[in-house]
Amino acid sequence: MSKGNFIKGAAILSIAGLVVKILGAIYRIPLTNLIGTEGIGYYQPAYNIYNLLLVVSLSGFPTAIAKLVSERRALQNYEGAYQVYKVSHWGLFLIGLVSSIFILLFARNIVTFIGFPGAYYSMVALVPALFFVPLLSAYRGFFQGIQNMMPIALSQIIEQIFRVAVGLYLAYLLVGKGLEEAAAGATFGASAGGLAALILIYLIFLLNKKTMKAEIERSPYNKTEPVWDIVKSLLYIAIPITIGASIAPLMGIMDSYIVSDRLFAIGYDNNQIADLFGQLSGTAQTLINFPQVFSTAVAMSLVPAITDAFTRKQISRLNMTANAGVRISLIIGLPCGIGLFMLAEPIIALLYPSLGPEKYASSGTLLEILAIGVIFLTLVQAFTAILQSVNKQFHPVKNLAVGLVIKMILSYILIGMPDININGAAISTTISYLVVALLNLKDVNNANIKINLIKVSARPLLSSAVMAVATGITFRVLKFAFAGVSFRVIKFTLSGQSLAALVAILIAVVIYVICLFMTGAITKEDLKLIPGGEKLSRFVRK
Repeated sequence: MSKGNFIKGAAILSIAGLVVKILGAIYRIPLTNLIGTEGIGYYQPAYNIYNLLLVVSLSGFPTAIAKLVSERRALQNYEGAYQVYKVSHWGLFLIGLVSSIFILLFARNIVTFIGFPGAYYSMVALVPALFFVPLLSAYRGFFQGIQNMMPIALSQIIEQIFRVAVGLYLAYLLVGKGLEEAAAGATFGASAGGLAALILIYLIFLLNKKTMKAEIERSPYNKTEPVWDIVKSLLYIAIPITIGASIAPLMGIMDSYIVSDRLFAIGYDNNQIADLFGQLSGTAQTLINFPQVFSTAVAMSLVPAITDAFTRKQISRLNMTANAGVRISLIIGLPCGIGLFMLAEPIIALLYPSLGPEKYASSGTLLEILAIGVIFLTLVQAFTAILQSVNKQFHPVKNLAVGLVIKMILSYILIGMPDININGAAISTTISYLVVALLNLKDVNNANIKINLIKVSARPLLSSAVMAVATGITFRVLKFAFAGVSFRVIKFTLSGQSLAALVAILIAVVIYVICLFMTGAITKEDLKLIPGGEKLSRFVRK
């Protein structure tokens, strides 16, 4: 694969990933306004279980398939590459079949066990997705292995479009029948999206089948191997990746269980528990996902750059690149965290107007706590990328496991305190991110990579501080000026406070960008790394 094709493939997947994440983040806003936080409290626990079950097929196996297919194609063993696809296809078919049957049979037991019996219909609505999506991942792994990224990107976008459109439509149709039914309609969007993406990628596969057969016929190096050998090779690659990827959805499931158990212990009923959990997962945590879209992209870009320097044993360049990656992560994480903290309640009111003043305040408190965690999470992602690049990929997994244990312990203690209640889940999440970030930093330093955290954070922190002051003043002045006034924007009515928040956010972005340039937090070299950056670099100090 040429360098140009590699860059093209990476760009295609990056754009698709960004579109998918933005659609997913935006999806929660109209959904929460439609079914409320109680409805989200039925939706999210089912989704947490679904995500955990899919980790097996969506994390490790596509990568393993791609690696084995690519290796065999490099040796011109095209028949062997196709055999890997066939074995993995049937293997993932069985995984999907067993998973879907298991959930169909035990859905009620599972949702009752985690303390959310109202999530039963949502759980059942995900059964088709559990069958379709593993098959989908087999095709994606194969196309990744033959270095054709376009089918993967198209299937990801189609999957998310159908998930959002069908989910919102069914939730709208069913909301009159009850929140449990409406939440089930929303979760069925995942099944519709999985089926649509599977049909699309299968059609693309059929179009490429003639070319694949021609490659097999032309090659004199074709050979097959025992099925069990292929299975062992797949598992050897997939299992470590799967272990690491399992921690996040496991944390979500444990959150569901602990929140339900501890809130019930201090006197909350099932409806109140669902409502509070919906505020946590459907409003506050959804907004936390926005910064992750960009910090994840930075982490993904960081891996190949550091890997190249590490492979070439260019220690000076490795350290420079690692510090630049952490600095850029903080350029994203600091303003997002500080901005969300300062305007938490107004942002909730702006995006979720149907919730009402009482929930604006309670959801705003959750967002304030989680906003601090955004800063630590961006550091976790940057440090994880660095460790993966220098062959220390098991260290982040270990540290995430420690973070999970700490979160569970703290959640159990804090949520059980009546004065803290659901806020304990947000506090434990933020503390666990801090612990994981510190452990990752320790491992990075032990790998002889020196991160000067004070140096890389100073200018982004200064820029964020100026932004924070300007944002606070702007919001309070506009809130006073717009008091008692509402504004019609297209089909939406904005309160004076919401409009003040919107304008303050826009001004904050402008001020922050100006500060980044003035302080030199963004350098000419940074801009040269992005398309069109050469032109902008003329206006930036060295």
